[in-house]
Amino acid sequence: MTTEERSLAPSDTAAWMPAVRLSRRGATLALAGSCALPALAQFRVEITGVGLTQLPIALAPFRGEGQSPQKISAIVQADLERSGRFVGIPASDQSLDESSRPDLGLWRQRNADALTSGSITRLADGRYDVRFRLWDVVRAQDLGGQGFVVTQADLRLVAHRIADYIYEKLTGERGIFSTRLSYVTKVGSRYSLWVADADGENAQSALSSPEPIISPAWSPSGGQLAYVSFESRKPVVYVHEVATGRRRLIANFRGSNSAPAWSPDGRTLAVTLSRDGGSQLYTIDANGGEPRRLMQSSGIDTEPAFSSDGRSIYFVSDRGGSPQIYRVSTSGGGAERVTFQGSYNISPAISPDGQWLAYISRVGSGYKLHVMDLKAGTVAAITDTVADESPSFAPNSRLIVYATQQQGRDALMTTTLDGKIKARLAGQSGDIREPDWGPYQKQ
Repeated sequence: MTTEERSLAPSDTAAWMPAVRLSRRGATLALAGSCALPALAQFRVEITGVGLTQLPIALAPFRGEGQSPQKISAIVQADLERSGRFVGIPASDQSLDESSRPDLGLWRQRNADALTSGSITRLADGRYDVRFRLWDVVRAQDLGGQGFVVTQADLRLVAHRIADYIYEKLTGERGIFSTRLSYVTKVGSRYSLWVADADGENAQSALSSPEPIISPAWSPSGGQLAYVSFESRKPVVYVHEVATGRRRLIANFRGSNSAPAWSPDGRTLAVTLSRDGGSQLYTIDANGGEPRRLMQSSGIDTEPAFSSDGRSIYFVSDRGGSPQIYRVSTSGGGAERVTFQGSYNISPAISPDGQWLAYISRVGSGYKLHVMDLKAGTVAAITDTVADESPSFAPNSRLIVYATQQQGRDALMTTTLDGKIKARLAGQSGDIREPDWGPYQKQ
């Protein structure tokens, strides 16, 4: 923990939070204004690992792609491979578009199960016409396609939507590539809250400050971010409208106000307050108002996370002597302990399908991402890094984004639930932390 981070941490939580970083506990920020700023941090996706059941797919270069500012086929392939469900088959030697019927026998010989081809054409008004078609090579079936006419700024979004279409057609599940991430960076003494594509690219600044920014949390609608500000020299909870930059005060009570988490219906926030002594869990209306205390505890209760059905809240408490994850009904009452392996477990995240709990566990002197099957109770460590933090599930529950350290610098990673396929989202500059994966976007 740096001197800066130690001084910002509320004193009642500093004793048992990880020594790796304590940035999520308190901060000061200034609004960057209602307009999104140009991206200052770009990312590259580095995919590692091999899954057991990856579907081989060939993505031929789109006709006209060489003159396009975005390489659509490459973006689509990176999306699909990052999901862990697909492996790319080389197709750079083929010239195909959506109107060409490919020689599917040739692609069967190359061991491809699916094939995508398409085109991109710049129109007279400066917009781009993007079209594609998907083929089931094994069954020799045309699986359809789509067309888009968009500005240059939306070409990456189109690529992500193409990847969503392919993913859903071939797996039967909804894709998550056109969703968004939020995360915090520190460059020098400047902190920024970013909203980016699910692959980390196309980052736009939402907030900027010379002080730390912490605890961003997406609303279920995807239009708002809750966060903690330290503008009054103490933690205060705000909600920020992403499209306009407007914000509203949610919790500014005596003492510390921290760790906001949204209920699945978006009407309520769970927060950690010390207004009545110690750090305790409360729920509060998403528009503000008087908070309701969930329970009485002699320990520190913090880091709330709603269950997918909204009936309970998972949280971290040291009531048993060391930090563990517990669960309590949203109506209050007694808490049930959830984690029993390991003596130090924090940062719970619940998958949208309600099946999985991701959290950080101290192993030796390191902090590793773990995943628990909530029904079976089985637990697995899925990383080999030692400074993991802030896990967050993709809206389809298939991937987790988290922050970690590699080569002495902070970075974002995504991983499949079994840890077999990981993708590093590496910033060109600055430390990266506190990711949160946003919900599905309206089409």
